[in-house]
Amino acid sequence: MSSPATPPPAETLGAEPRLDLGGALDRRGFAWAIFEWARNPYYILVIIYLFAPYFAGIIGANLIASGAVDGLDGAAQRAAANAEGQATISSLVKYAGFIAAFTAPFLGAALDRGGRRKPLLVVFLGLIAVMSFSLWWVKPDGSGMPIWMGMSALVLAALGYTYSEVTHNSMLNVNGRASALPAISGLGLALGNLAGAILMLFIVLAFAMPALIGWPFDAPLFGINVANGEHQRLVGPICAIWLVIFSIPFFMYSDDGGTRGANWMNAAKNGAAGLFRTMRNASDNKEILKYLAARMLYADGMQALLALGGVFIGLYLEWNVVELSAYAILASFFAFGGGIVGGWLDGLVGPKRALMIEITGMIATLAFQLSITPTSILYGLVPGFEIWDGPIFNTLSDVVYLSTAVFIAVTATASISSSRSMLVHLAPSDRVGEFFGLYAIAGTVTVWLGPLLVELFTKWSGDQRVGMSAIGLLFVLGLMVLTTVHSPHHPAVDKDS
Repeated sequence: MSSPATPPPAETLGAEPRLDLGGALDRRGFAWAIFEWARNPYYILVIIYLFAPYFAGIIGANLIASGAVDGLDGAAQRAAANAEGQATISSLVKYAGFIAAFTAPFLGAALDRGGRRKPLLVVFLGLIAVMSFSLWWVKPDGSGMPIWMGMSALVLAALGYTYSEVTHNSMLNVNGRASALPAISGLGLALGNLAGAILMLFIVLAFAMPALIGWPFDAPLFGINVANGEHQRLVGPICAIWLVIFSIPFFMYSDDGGTRGANWMNAAKNGAAGLFRTMRNASDNKEILKYLAARMLYADGMQALLALGGVFIGLYLEWNVVELSAYAILASFFAFGGGIVGGWLDGLVGPKRALMIEITGMIATLAFQLSITPTSILYGLVPGFEIWDGPIFNTLSDVVYLSTAVFIAVTATASISSSRSMLVHLAPSDRVGEFFGLYAIAGTVTVWLGPLLVELFTKWSGDQRVGMSAIGLLFVLGLMVLTTVHSPHHPAVDKDS
């Protein structure tokens, strides 16, 4: 990352890299990373593994109760209900992506020209916290928050999550030296996944396991009724409280990166003009825009895979909360390593080659996952069988699918770290926020496409596996575009060195 030709103005709050910046364990770098320890459990517990499958189950149950599938037998009814639940969750992600696609780039462009960024993050994190806490009232019998309000809460929280990501990412280059940015980025993802694993383990030990086998407590703590899904609803308030408490170190110790006293209205207007100018002069930023086009595809596939993976497993393989949680804990612990691996691989082979390796790994893992059914593996080549009569993971298919958590966790998390690192080292240092706004749109402008394809393929086929297979197409296309990007800068070397 090039240093400024002249010292930054006195009113600038770290908008340019400084010589005194340190690495991932420096106070500022670690404070930037701990933000994801605070925020990411919401996505892991609510969106992927616990609340979303619960919510999809309610939607499917409502379909059966409505009489719409009365003409089908029991197994066919369950399959139709599961497909409807998966399609609806896909639709929610799609709608949130539509809104973010038209707004996040303008936010990013304004960040480069606007005032302090931390007050904006207070608003965005507050939106996530309030919406997350409200999910406790989404009850299966409809006596609490109605379904449409639960859907609205998830969409609003998704927007807050995206906006907070754009703002937080725009602060990366002012909280560490250029050579340390991959490590700082990877540490943030590692901490976020570790926090998700810790909270997931708490849910399992405090509620799910006591209800299932009476261990380590005779009954679920705090009078939680597992049969009514209260432990899955409870993750909303837990993630909200966790977010509020652990975001404090970030606000205390990280550099803001904004300009003190800047006018946000002028920043928004000038940022929009700059954004349109960037798009109009695309040839001046050809390599970055090609990279963002590639990310638009592969990140959409990854987001769809992560957001819908828990719903798919819970409904298709009929895993209970303990099984889903065990998968999530295993994935989260290995994702911790994935964040470290991503930073290490960036430094070893550069972000482009690292991304190509990571995307190829996700394609291979998805293909293998979709080969697994409740009764067979490898598209029927290996028959399944019951390996024990216990309450969890009692078939070969269950155990094999559980093992895939390791590979998807490492490759997906590493790819997120490598993606951020690559943009920071391709983008001009004075326009990082603008390009992170475009980075956000590259991850959101078609974020609706993956869920839409899953929704359409699922409804068209009535088969969850066919629906999920649509994700693979996005990975392949993204990888093809990525191979055309020229990335001369090694992440461990400053651009001007």
